[in-house]
Amino acid sequence: MFVDFHCDTLYQLIEKDYDITKRSKEGHIDIERLQEGNVHLQVFAAFIDPKYMRKNAATIALKMIDKLYQLIKKNDKLMLVLNGEDIDRIEKENKIGVMLSIEGGEALEGDIALLRMFYRLGVRALTLTWSLRNDLGDGVEGVAESGLTSFGKDVVKEMNKLGMIIDVSHLNEKGFWNVMEISKKPVIASHSDCKALCSHKRNLTDEQIKAIAGKGGVIGINFAPEFLKESGKASVEDVICHIDHICGLVGSEYVGFGSDFDGIDDVPEDLYDVSCFPKIIDGLKRRGYKEKDIDLICHENFERLIKKII
Repeated sequence: MFVDFHCDTLYQLIEKDYDITKRSKEGHIDIERLQEGNVHLQVFAAFIDPKYMRKNAATIALKMIDKLYQLIKKNDKLMLVLNGEDIDRIEKENKIGVMLSIEGGEALEGDIALLRMFYRLGVRALTLTWSLRNDLGDGVEGVAESGLTSFGKDVVKEMNKLGMIIDVSHLNEKGFWNVMEISKKPVIASHSDCKALCSHKRNLTDEQIKAIAGKGGVIGINFAPEFLKESGKASVEDVICHIDHICGLVGSEYVGFGSDFDGIDDVPEDLYDVSCFPKIIDGLKRRGYKEKDIDLICHENFERLIKKII
């Protein structure tokens, strides 16, 4: 089984309006391919494109949330995950769990009341920034070198109270360390890789990886080839290399997957859509990983974190 903690499929659906309840030639994800890939929990992000920053960001997020609810209503194989108990239910009832996140705190439009309302609508994780600056702080492409704003710090504290998962992917390094200082609960980097192996600015330093692990968090390996390898051409073996690095640094309890499917233009040559996830198990076995570590990496680490926080 697999947990994939990040895809941008909802954004693609509101932009192109195709049906993922049937096998589709569009994108990287649909229900059939999730089943083929043995993905039993897929986290769907409501990605706030920069064109909506300070202009209808909350409305766009609501449209994507509504899209997921429509999909659940249309297909009884899907079940919305709202708490840790639902993780056990999806396995018992043979469902595909779906969880809502928001990628980009600009959806809050500077008002913490919207965070609470999104929580009531089922959102259980928030990527604080995309790559640019917003009301919460600076992303990795922001021109300023400041960390979290006072509003961003309030959001982190409120997420702890609500039981929401704080996601530091896309956040700049100063903001990252602000989160690590403020949050009382584990945090994740839902879709980030290792800077020691590939110097992309979206990747994490060894010190950041250690800090996430030190709080009991999880790093989701991103499948974007430019994050995996300097050449921008990658394969399953490069995904395994990043897993190797994290396991060697902090252990197998702190790494999982955040594919970024439907949010990346290019994919590894042998990981072309969500149905290809089982190839990763084959790769891990070739590297000599034991079954208990494979289970941790593929699903148990993120399941543990979800049960602890939400």
